[in-house]
Amino acid sequence: MGGEVFKTEEEEVVRDEEEEEERLREEDEMVAVQRKYSAVGSFPQTMKVVVVGYALTSKKVKSFLQPKLEGLARNKGIQFVAIDQTRPLSEQGPFDIVLHKLSGKEWRHILEDYWQTHPEVTVLDPPDAIQHVYNRQYMLQDVADLNLSDAYGKVGVPKQLVIKKDPSSMPDAVAAAGLRLPLVAKPLVAKSHELSLAYDQYSLRKLEPPLVLQEFINHGGVLFKVYVVGEAIKVVRRFSLPDVSKYELSKTAGVFRFPRVSCAAASADEADLDPTVAELPPRPLLERLGRELRRRLGLRLFNLDIIREHGKKDNYYVIDINYFPGYGKMPEYEHIFTDFLLSLVKTK
Repeated sequence: MGGEVFKTEEEEVVRDEEEEEERLREEDEMVAVQRKYSAVGSFPQTMKVVVVGYALTSKKVKSFLQPKLEGLARNKGIQFVAIDQTRPLSEQGPFDIVLHKLSGKEWRHILEDYWQTHPEVTVLDPPDAIQHVYNRQYMLQDVADLNLSDAYGKVGVPKQLVIKKDPSSMPDAVAAAGLRLPLVAKPLVAKSHELSLAYDQYSLRKLEPPLVLQEFINHGGVLFKVYVVGEAIKVVRRFSLPDVSKYELSKTAGVFRFPRVSCAAASADEADLDPTVAELPPRPLLERLGRELRRRLGLRLFNLDIIREHGKKDNYYVIDINYFPGYGKMPEYEHIFTDFLLSLVKTK
């Protein structure tokens, strides 16, 4: 009997120790969570806090929500809150702004339903408008319709052709459309930055539709990335594909694949370039283009890839439009973006 009582007391001691360890673990986890959120959410009681709910991929969170941005936002009274995609959106918040870049019809429907019941919330940006620029068949149509030409220059789009199936028909389709080689081939759905450069018509059959074939325009190997954040515009230079000479075109065949046209590592801002190639497009021209496209596209967060036709100072072409691009690569993006978020609330 005594042995059995002693054994029970021993079990009680062990159980008490285990419970104490579990309690301490839970406290440690709670402290860690509190530290995490207090870093984001500690604002003076008198400060009007702008709550920005964000639904972004982990990759976009890492590149966009950098510590410097979060710190500056906190100082300005902006709180970034992650949206829990496993819970109804209506049960979260309240939000002043919803910032998102997620794909899929389900998310689109969730966001559209939420917006209908919460019209006071600013959604960046409308899902339908985003879908429009994800399709390269229609992406550049607003630029073409704009047909912008003024004292500062002319902005157009390269001649292009959409191929949805049957790669064997591409050579005939290209000839019928009057497209000049070489041709840039891009996926029809703009979720990938991969592209190919085709030097001859026969090689077009090696490409996989659906895709867009776009005339390649010599541009001195430099591309201008024009970032738009509301009414703010920031321009940076990037190295791009090199020019193709007539001699090279006559001696080269095949399809050459590229992971992307440009990247931040290929910055041309500090390079020693020919001024006729490196000179940024005129600011008034870009401001007018940005203003018109904000209205026509219904977007406030996008960037334009623009090239200047080599040898023609005032001829510019928009070759791509990207929704919610890599703003983390844009100089001073923290100040530009936080000022933009605050301006949205002030205009409400």
